[in-house]
Amino acid sequence: MSRFVRKFRKWTVDALDLPSDLVLDLPRLTLIGGKQLYIENHRGVVHFSPESLHLELSQGMLEVEGSGLVIKEIMPEEVVVEGRISGIKYRETEGS
Repeated sequence: MSRFVRKFRKWTVDALDLPSDLVLDLPRLTLIGGKQLYIENHRGVVHFSPESLHLELSQGMLEVEGSGLVIKEIMPEEVVVEGRISGIKYRETEGS
């Protein structure tokens, strides 16, 4: 995405008071008590095991760590993970 397009989208979000996760294609995470994680705006599962989940995002990678992890639901842009969630890391790609 060009620098101009990113600036225009940010200006649109600010000027129209829109949710930035929708316009800027940012991930939205909802963690419920360390037992359930709802992730919106992902681009696909890169790796999954009972101890970790790696999701591709539009501008990086999301890494979820824990034990007994299970993907309860997976949709084109949403994932629901359950288990004992001990850590969440966001790794932004360079140049984003």
